[in-house]
Amino acid sequence: MFQSLSRCTIFTRVANFCRKVLVREDKVIREEKAVHDDAPLHAEVNREETSRRDPSPVAEGNVKAKNPERRDNDQRRENRGRREDNANRGERRNNNNRRSTPYQPRGERNDQRGERSEPRAPVEHVQKPRPSFDYAGETRAITIVPRDEHNISRRDISENALKVLYRLNKSGFEAFLVGGGVRDLLLDKKPKDFDITTNATPDQVRKLFRNCRLVGRRFRLAHVMFGPEIIEVATFRGHHEQYEETDDKNVSQQAQNGMLLRDNIFGTIEDDAQRRDFTINSLYYGVADFTVRDYTGGLRDLQNGIIRLIGDPETRYREDPVRMLRAVRFAAKLDMKISPETAEPIPRLATLLQEIPPARLFEESLKLLQAGYGYATYKKLCEYQLFQPLFPLIARQFTEAGDSPMEHILLQVLKNTDHRLHNDQRVNPAFLFAAMLWYPVIEHAQKLAQEGGLTYYDAFSLAMNDVLDEQCRTLAIPKRITTLVRDIWALQLRLSRRQGKRAHKLMEHPKFRAAFDLLALRADVEQHRELQSLTEWWSEFQEATPASQKTMLGTLGEDAVPARRARTRRPRKRAAPRKDSGQ
Repeated sequence: MFQSLSRCTIFTRVANFCRKVLVREDKVIREEKAVHDDAPLHAEVNREETSRRDPSPVAEGNVKAKNPERRDNDQRRENRGRREDNANRGERRNNNNRRSTPYQPRGERNDQRGERSEPRAPVEHVQKPRPSFDYAGETRAITIVPRDEHNISRRDISENALKVLYRLNKSGFEAFLVGGGVRDLLLDKKPKDFDITTNATPDQVRKLFRNCRLVGRRFRLAHVMFGPEIIEVATFRGHHEQYEETDDKNVSQQAQNGMLLRDNIFGTIEDDAQRRDFTINSLYYGVADFTVRDYTGGLRDLQNGIIRLIGDPETRYREDPVRMLRAVRFAAKLDMKISPETAEPIPRLATLLQEIPPARLFEESLKLLQAGYGYATYKKLCEYQLFQPLFPLIARQFTEAGDSPMEHILLQVLKNTDHRLHNDQRVNPAFLFAAMLWYPVIEHAQKLAQEGGLTYYDAFSLAMNDVLDEQCRTLAIPKRITTLVRDIWALQLRLSRRQGKRAHKLMEHPKFRAAFDLLALRADVEQHRELQSLTEWWSEFQEATPASQKTMLGTLGEDAVPARRARTRRPRKRAAPRKDSGQ
């Protein structure tokens, strides 16, 4: 049979057969691995409820002893995983060469030279665990809250976050849910995202998850991606004081003003708790025993409604000045009070925000003003003198009485934004920035028209560019947003020209609705009769029938600016024929 086939054909058939076998084996391994990973989500659903009803060691500990069949399945799974590990590490080959001497501890073994061998130092900069730490002169003990004394349930946690937690635990690492997710769950609120902290290094996390990528140089993080959802995994952070004199800038680097430029020193969970910003964000939830761990008194502050910084406030603010914005944001979002020692350095250190990259400040500004509590956040920003470093152009137009049009439109746009978010309506940051920066543009355009001798339209175009460029020095507003802001501003000058077909063309503009909302906002703030009548006309025109719209357009007076006459083309003159000069 094979004699009639060419060598190339035989080789192709053998290769296809081997490929099918490998694909089939890989599929089986993937299915077994998926069952192994999803087991904690499906096979242990009743474990949490059992621990709530019966907080006994059997209920809280090993549930496998109650179910023999389940115990056998788990034993088979563990044996299969052990065989795979042995095959990967090549232990079958090493077993033949293993010595037959009895087992001795690592510190008591002797090598070939007769010297005592010491354990190899870890690669990461891990410090010794601390049972407690000192905060503001007070020693705080660790508080562990069992399952029956808190309201956190796995049913309220993202399934993808649970997968990451279980895989890290089954791989021999410690893993906890931490930060705002635990805080919001304790407050019976829906968390925006779920962050995980572990003693596994970023490289070890990447080896466990194929859908993982490492991000950040200042703080090395692992992002485990499940479609649109991203689970952020961070390694326990350690103290950087003992590494200040190191030459390795990839580990720890600090500027002269105290700002941390790089902090990739790993430690224990106790060190990680002390390295976090606020006590209410330093709460850890573990799926291994369903307990909440508190190392900094965060549960007490959460109950009393206090925002308290961990460590010396001025030192922590200098390490990362954005913490001042976060303190104000949490106080407004959670309706809490900032502790006196945490609030005292903020006005003095507000200028440190100028050293933060503008791109990062832009992201923080959206969290401050477009999260449903922008009005309360704005009040606190002004109280602690944090608004001026973010929006210097706007702050210049503030008055002591607080009655300037700039302040009125700012308060009104923030209230409207909060109202839309509470009603689950969409908001556009372009409209927010267009309203906030409208009066600086008008003031600068008038100045250019008077001093430069330009027409108002030319001065207005230059003013738009100048104002946006100056604001982007503080907040790096993306081009996709500044383009929309320019469209909204340009339409403000065109809304008064409604004659003929202009009204219908304006309504076809993609940003007409945003421009109309800004017009209505200006009319409400300035109480100008012409603006109010123009707003009423456009509001009625949008809801009118085509016949009514035609009537409304007919009642308008003649256009103040005459329409340009159609340009007639002149016939092209034909060139005269050349005369032959050679004959």
